[in-house]
Amino acid sequence: MVIMRLIGGLGNQLFQYALGRALAVSRSTTLKLDITDYETYKVHAYSLGHFNVIESFATRDEIRRLRGGGWMAKQLSRRLHRLIPFRKDSYILEKGFAFDPEVLEPPDDVYLEGYWQSERYFTSGEGLLRREFTIRHSLSGRNQELAARITGCNAVSLHVRRGDYVSNPDSSRVHGPCGMDYHRTAVRRIAEVSPQLHLFVFSDEPEWAARNLHLDHPMTIVTGNDARHDYEDLHLMSLCRHHVIANSSFSWWGAWLSANADKIVIAPARWFAGKQHDTRDLFPPAWQTI
Repeated sequence: MVIMRLIGGLGNQLFQYALGRALAVSRSTTLKLDITDYETYKVHAYSLGHFNVIESFATRDEIRRLRGGGWMAKQLSRRLHRLIPFRKDSYILEKGFAFDPEVLEPPDDVYLEGYWQSERYFTSGEGLLRREFTIRHSLSGRNQELAARITGCNAVSLHVRRGDYVSNPDSSRVHGPCGMDYHRTAVRRIAEVSPQLHLFVFSDEPEWAARNLHLDHPMTIVTGNDARHDYEDLHLMSLCRHHVIANSSFSWWGAWLSANADKIVIAPARWFAGKQHDTRDLFPPAWQTI
């Protein structure tokens, strides 16, 4: 049995599920999701139920058996695993941002905690994950119209992540928003290869994007999808031919899920604003960074 702790927004949940599912399939066992953090975590909600994933939830007894129970036990267990990051026991805590091949060889019953932000963790299950990361229900009427427009032109998704990256001091220190020069340079690079493009802008501050983005190309600001419907934004992103992503796991998945074999994906080379982490495994080899 593989138990994967889920925490964070939709992009993080997709990374966590992807590793857990790939491990479970490769070991012919069951993936169970630990969603207990969402009982108290109010920033984001559990969102995988909108996709065609296999939903099986770990019980508290199962979590306790593999990880240990109680607040104090959790803290002691985390500290121990930071001192000894990987052991062949039932609890694996991510020890760093870069891909760790040892994680792909866990014991038979294992609890995993981390963000696991590299496709190298789930390349063996890519086809399966692309099928399971389709949405369960049809798009709403307005989004169906947008989908038709996107698939009918040379659409480029542009993700402008602001929100907590600007307003929350902790998030701002960790990530911070991408600058306007990044957006201009990325769009220019795509236009050199794939002209006559139309930008579809996805942002948690669409009014700011409308006022400040001047990129010399036709542009549609995508609005109307609140946080509860961010999965529809993700699906619309995936329909675009090319992608300018933010330093955000959300648009990472919007680009990765695109079925366009010739897609150009531009990503910010500086993923973090403050302390830098080893991001060499974050992007697929074909993606470009600026």
